[in-house]
Amino acid sequence: MKTLAERLRYAMEVLPPKRIKGVDLARAVGVKPPSVSDWLTGKSKTMEGENLLKASKFLGVSANWLASGIGNPTDKNKLIIKNEELSNILYRDLRLHKIPVFDYVQAGQWKEVSYDGATPLSYTYTDYIGTVPEAIFCVIVQGNSMEPDFKEGDMLIVDSSITPKPGSFVIAQNGSHEATFKKYRVVSHDEYGRDVFELIPLNSDYPTLFSKMHNIRIIGVVVRHMRDFK
Repeated sequence: MKTLAERLRYAMEVLPPKRIKGVDLARAVGVKPPSVSDWLTGKSKTMEGENLLKASKFLGVSANWLASGIGNPTDKNKLIIKNEELSNILYRDLRLHKIPVFDYVQAGQWKEVSYDGATPLSYTYTDYIGTVPEAIFCVIVQGNSMEPDFKEGDMLIVDSSITPKPGSFVIAQNGSHEATFKKYRVVSHDEYGRDVFELIPLNSDYPTLFSKMHNIRIIGVVVRHMRDFK
């Protein structure tokens, strides 16, 4: 079984004495049923972190097997013993793909889910795919407006095909057509049901941007945060 969808269906329909419903898995993991549907149809090709651990525990299968297909599904979340120590490292077979790294000017010029052709600052790799792989890019945090959670030099993976939700971290275009990195907070809705929102810095020394007062366009939602430890 090469895909997450195949392994998940096997764990829900073949292994248990009674078929497990998607809504039951969603409740156990703490996600909405459409997320489980995306896993089962192959729309979402990976499951990781807390979702993976909760799903494997509920289904009674190995987290390593569910994530990668390696090992026996019934070796229920056994930790690897080496040198008489328990490992808390989870193996994943990463399928990396190349994405552009933009500076804040290039990111501010990102158009919908297509790139306008300018030469990227550089390239990096990620296993995050999303629903539109071409809509994914990377930016590097500049300055200290998002400290303490985000520091200068941190790398952010951004998906421009995702609609932000309250509390999302977003990359947005400001009035000068450059990108800015902020937290998305909805304050109300207009007569058409569209979000009226603020873009908030985590560092209170910096100003908040308000969609009714500033020319703001959301470029994408931050889906990964990476930092080098020295």
